Amino acid sequence: MPQLTKAIFLKPTRFVVAMCVALPFLINAGAAIADELNIYSYRQSFLTKPFIERFEKDTGVRINTVYIKGGMLQRLQSEGMNSAADVVMTADIARLQALADEDLLQPIKSAVLDQNIPPQYHGANGLWYGLTTRARVIYASKERVQPGEIKTYEDLADPRWRGRVCTRSGYHIYQLSLLASIIAASGEPAAEKWLRGVRENLARKPQGSDRSQVKAIKEGVCDVSLGNTYYMGQMKKDPHQRVWADAAYIIFPNQGDRGTHVNISGVAMTKAAKHKETAIQFVEFLSSEAAQELYAKQNFEYPVKKGVPWHSEVLSWGRFEPDTKRLAEVAKFNGTAVKIVDRVRFDE
Repeated sequence: MPQLTKAIFLKPTRFVVAMCVALPFLINAGAAIADELNIYSYRQSFLTKPFIERFEKDTGVRINTVYIKGGMLQRLQSEGMNSAADVVMTADIARLQALADEDLLQPIKSAVLDQNIPPQYHGANGLWYGLTTRARVIYASKERVQPGEIKTYEDLADPRWRGRVCTRSGYHIYQLSLLASIIAASGEPAAEKWLRGVRENLARKPQGSDRSQVKAIKEGVCDVSLGNTYYMGQMKKDPHQRVWADAAYIIFPNQGDRGTHVNISGVAMTKAAKHKETAIQFVEFLSSEAAQELYAKQNFEYPVKKGVPWHSEVLSWGRFEPDTKRLAEVAKFNGTAVKIVDRVRFDE
């Protein structure tokens, strides 16, 4: 199994095992029921429930969902063509691409998806599709970082930020995807030099979540950090974390060149799918304006379908130009990104 696959999938939990036992559709995996669809999802219930209920209401299809925190790839491999899963939903390009690389997905050919989803968010041959995007941005202290002081990801490696940068683990999937985008843009040597520079500028050992880094900015531990955009919205909704969000502002890096790196939540049809037509219908629904609006409202994410309105909070952060490189091309460098984090000893 490739090194990246190990890094992002070998995390099975007791929660997963319990769900495997509990759901009836897993026992009767071979039954092809026209009014049923089975989903394995990394996305949490509160995010998926609104549009699943909408699809069920509109179509009469019953959707059975297993929410998985880790081990999806191993599970699909062990189940093989007997797997109950028709559709998989994930929150990162690397996880989708790893499933594709292990030959666990099958293509979806759809004019609806081609129209609704920009090509940079398509997997090769239609093996997966992005549904929403989130930007990997720089959070900066309102008190200690002036607008314009930092403009690019590359600036984070500048010695003037020595002792002023916080990040989560370099092995976290969001960090690896960003590093992969830098490899795609500038090459492996430049990306490794950059990561070494960021390591030299760290205020503390990499730890915690994206929100933890903003908390550290509020507490004066560091002045800048990396994080996904939607965390700003989530923190502002939480009475205890709002003060963290209020201490920082968002910078969209690299607006003068390649654009800001974006990642996706995405969907794919499994190779073992028993309800193919329903699966395609569901994926097409997820790309529709109705479902895209639900996504935008639930988690402060950016709809991939053009013309779908952004959440007002998301709009307040400002418009930006995303990196338009195909994410399938970026994902090819995730394995190299893991090796760079190893060589740099980033987390040490």
